[in-house]
Amino acid sequence: MLVRVYNYNTMDKVHSFEAHADYIRCIAVHPTQSYILTSSDDMMIKLWDWNKNWTCTQTFEGHTHYVMQVVFNPKDANTFASASLDKTIRVWQLGSTQPNFTLNGHEKGVNCLDYYRGADKPYLISGADDFVAKIWDYQNKSCVQTLVGHTQNVTSVCFHSDMPIIITGSEDGTIRLWHANTYRLEFTLNYGFERVWCVAQLPGSNTLSIGYDEGTIMIKLGREQPAITMDNSGKIIWAKHSEIQQANVKALGDSPVKDGETLPLAVKDLGSCEIFPQNLVHNPNGRFVVVCGDGEYIIYTALAWRNKSFGTAEEFVWAADSSMYCIREGNSKVKIFKNFKEVQDFKPDYGVDGIYGGQLLGVRSASGLTFYNWETTTLIRRIEVTPLQVYWSDNGELVCVATEDEAFMLRYRPELAEGTAPDEDGFEEAFEVLGEVADKVMTGVWVGDCFIYTNSENRLNYYVGGEIVTISHLDRTQYILGYITKDSKLYLGDKDLNVTSFALKTAVLEYQTAVMRQDFETATRSYPRSTRNTEPGLPSSSRNRVSRSRQWQ
Repeated sequence: MLVRVYNYNTMDKVHSFEAHADYIRCIAVHPTQSYILTSSDDMMIKLWDWNKNWTCTQTFEGHTHYVMQVVFNPKDANTFASASLDKTIRVWQLGSTQPNFTLNGHEKGVNCLDYYRGADKPYLISGADDFVAKIWDYQNKSCVQTLVGHTQNVTSVCFHSDMPIIITGSEDGTIRLWHANTYRLEFTLNYGFERVWCVAQLPGSNTLSIGYDEGTIMIKLGREQPAITMDNSGKIIWAKHSEIQQANVKALGDSPVKDGETLPLAVKDLGSCEIFPQNLVHNPNGRFVVVCGDGEYIIYTALAWRNKSFGTAEEFVWAADSSMYCIREGNSKVKIFKNFKEVQDFKPDYGVDGIYGGQLLGVRSASGLTFYNWETTTLIRRIEVTPLQVYWSDNGELVCVATEDEAFMLRYRPELAEGTAPDEDGFEEAFEVLGEVADKVMTGVWVGDCFIYTNSENRLNYYVGGEIVTISHLDRTQYILGYITKDSKLYLGDKDLNVTSFALKTAVLEYQTAVMRQDFETATRSYPRSTRNTEPGLPSSSRNRVSRSRQWQ
């Protein structure tokens, strides 16, 4: 059977040669040397050197059935592993005719295998016709875990290069995603393309390719939004895999940066995290950062990155009071903590599908969104919407409830949520509807009475008094990190951890807020009649943006 070699730029065939007497099952390319390995139904593995005109420099014999796959060890490229229908996995050394050792454990033929690329575990995964995948410690030559769940032959296995995920594919038509640390089945994917034959992950990305009987598809694993957070002083902390890094926009000083340009931030390593970070959030005063992932949370000090508290939780949110937070452990109960001690443990009437922090504790359930008082867990108001996110202003007066296709701007009146006991839906007058935005809010932040947000069309907008103003059309998806009042700048980050800024003068927002409140005296002070740059008030460069607002007067 032939091996054909092509130039991948021109797609021209540059060479071909007879490699095996039977079907070739796999080709593996050496990561640094001019070698390839081939495995075949003739039960042999051959090493070829393209610098020697594709000469066969070594043959590896020992398997007693078809050799389905060969894989070089990424940590030691002089060794490789082979999977065979003789039910074994063999580990070989280049230059030696005998295998270093053999791994036995599968009850039927082994189809596929892959090495773990991380430095912390000497692991190998295999998949077989006994419907299972096995994790092996190739130093101890022992089976660490068996992944059970597929209902047909396992045909492809893969350790994700960056995330703690194991991917398996099977003739049952499913792709299964397993947690690489707990070995828990996380997701099962079935696209209806019949049997799965191959799974490949692009290193350094979340892109996964899957080959089926009926075609090939590409999917993206995980979420695009990065684990990144910024406090009110401009200190940014993000997770790069399990490593935690820090940058500070204040360090830029007065360096001129155009709106939307990537900031040249100096990055500092803070340390690592014991769990794989899926979400990072500062508490309101910026002293602590919570890391959530893998069904756990850890609270660290923001300055020294020291572990302050930890526990199990599906979700974690901070209260407006920096000393309080809430966790969701399941779909029926939430726990409230103050100064790292549990103070409340209650079961909302309609269950808990999600929680939201801020001035009030928000709980999403089948009945909609319910707000509770943090201290007393008193029902404040139940609203029949299904939120994606809830954004509170710093003073706790304004709130945006963002749903799948629109957002509701509300004013909270705490003085109307006191006194007589509420009815089953809470205090009816506790919230006043200020307006609706027919837009999908992706991320947002309140600055005074203005709500700044990004939408699903990558526009950066702000809403004030029923009006929407577009600040910029973003060239890629970005996520709002926060607004620094002293700098009059809005900061955003993208999935590649690039941080950008947009100048948004506080005077502009104060002017439009004053107009919205019909406080024309304040609005006039913010918008002086003179256009001299030396006169205080609204900068002349920003007047075009708000010229329409003057018509409201």
